[in-house]
Amino acid sequence: MTERGYSALERETVSLLCQAQSNPASQYVWFYNNSQVYTGPQFTITKILRMHTGDYACLAQNTYLNTRSKKTISLTVYYPPDGPPSCSVQPALNHTSLRLLCSWPGGFPSASLRWTGDLKGLGQEEADTGQQTNPLSNTAILLPSEGLKSNNSLFTCMGSHPALKQSTECSTRTYVPPALPVCFAYVTNNRQYLMLSCSWDGGAPKALVWWEGPGGQGKGGQENSNILILRYGTARSGKPYTCHAKHPLLVQTETCRLTLEAPVLLTQRRVVSVYEGTDVQLTCNLRANYLPVSEITWFNNQGVDIQDTLKYTLLRTSAWANLTVRDTDETQDSGEYRCTTSNAVGGTEINVTLVVKRHPMPPNATLIKVMYNSRQRNEVELEWQVQNEEQGGWTGFILEHRLVSERPGRRGSSNGSKEEMEERIGPQVWYRNIIQDPEVRSHTVGRLTPTVTYQFRITPINHRTIGHSSAPKTPGERLKHKQQKTHTITYISPLHISQSLPLYLLPYLSSNWPCVLLLVNSLC
Repeated sequence: MTERGYSALERETVSLLCQAQSNPASQYVWFYNNSQVYTGPQFTITKILRMHTGDYACLAQNTYLNTRSKKTISLTVYYPPDGPPSCSVQPALNHTSLRLLCSWPGGFPSASLRWTGDLKGLGQEEADTGQQTNPLSNTAILLPSEGLKSNNSLFTCMGSHPALKQSTECSTRTYVPPALPVCFAYVTNNRQYLMLSCSWDGGAPKALVWWEGPGGQGKGGQENSNILILRYGTARSGKPYTCHAKHPLLVQTETCRLTLEAPVLLTQRRVVSVYEGTDVQLTCNLRANYLPVSEITWFNNQGVDIQDTLKYTLLRTSAWANLTVRDTDETQDSGEYRCTTSNAVGGTEINVTLVVKRHPMPPNATLIKVMYNSRQRNEVELEWQVQNEEQGGWTGFILEHRLVSERPGRRGSSNGSKEEMEERIGPQVWYRNIIQDPEVRSHTVGRLTPTVTYQFRITPINHRTIGHSSAPKTPGERLKHKQQKTHTITYISPLHISQSLPLYLLPYLSSNWPCVLLLVNSLC
């Protein structure tokens, strides 16, 4: 029995009994909300439901006396909210306090809610839910940060209801995020935007995160994480961007900072010097920098973007790019090479000067023997010597010969003019034989034309540096030599004479040397 009438718990069995003093006995009719539902003195509802709440009326009639009476009662069915209460913790007052929320909507009458836990000295207030009939379906407690003694606090909301024999509960826990805020930057794939991300994951409730940057670049608070979006190239180099993170359990605000910088390039050597013909590597690497950069690019001494070719080889990663110049040449490859890159803040470049040097001039070489090795005059033996051999400085030789003249009447015609002869000989071009062994001091040139007079010379080389050519010499060339008499002689060494003269002439070598020379000349 309540102020409003009778009450019952949902799913109970309820019996309504109606009696009237009458003789003979009265007849009884039951009405529910003015609709007849039963005939008889006792109306029983098995497992009553909330839909059965309402007004029940009993009409007693004496048909013999033609009298009637009616009695109405109000029956209320109590039922609990569905499920258990719901608990949550939220930040309040700009993340300087906590608000504990407990909600258990539904049921009749409204459930009773109360918080338990570390609540000393704190009052409990009811939340304004806008439901006048259920003022206790939600309850909230405001907890200032200064009043919280523990980083890991457990709060429990107890819910009770007349339709339940036992109370029910829910719990929530508050704690600070386990680590510090994390900041990083990245660039969108199309290189239109720079994204500054800050997050402080974990914790209950979630932390408030916001950005402050130079020149008014910033973004208001968001829970748990925050991304500041900047247009590519608008970030301030060298100026800090600060992420602030506030949690209700902490009085102080945590921060992390990003200082954006344009990339800085380094190289091992700003000036690289090499000799011609060698391969050289130019280095370019990025100083430690968190902000992503575009690809490192090399430009050659002509300002042309370098790609992999036979001349150039590029080895690169995201942090460095090394350029190899192959088979360097003084004229073609000397100069300034440029390494460049950029990021969302700005670009940079570094110059590397390549100096390709010629090898030193080799020492002079002199022909000391230029001789036909047979009467057929189609092969010439040559010997040479190098000045200051003990000091080195050469890597090979160029042995050259050219056609000077042709003796007339040796090819079946004695009437050819000088012009025709020169036309047959052609221009006086030096024909080259490359001798790559620096230790060689002799060589035989074959397949010569017997009727043609040749000149020979030797030129030392040091890698790509070509030395001075020796004076040209002709096999059997005549030199002017003054003895007791002046004669035009063919220069032949005594050793060669001793090897080529008949035995009967050898005794004359010591006492009649000039005469022997004349004799040999006449024999030739």
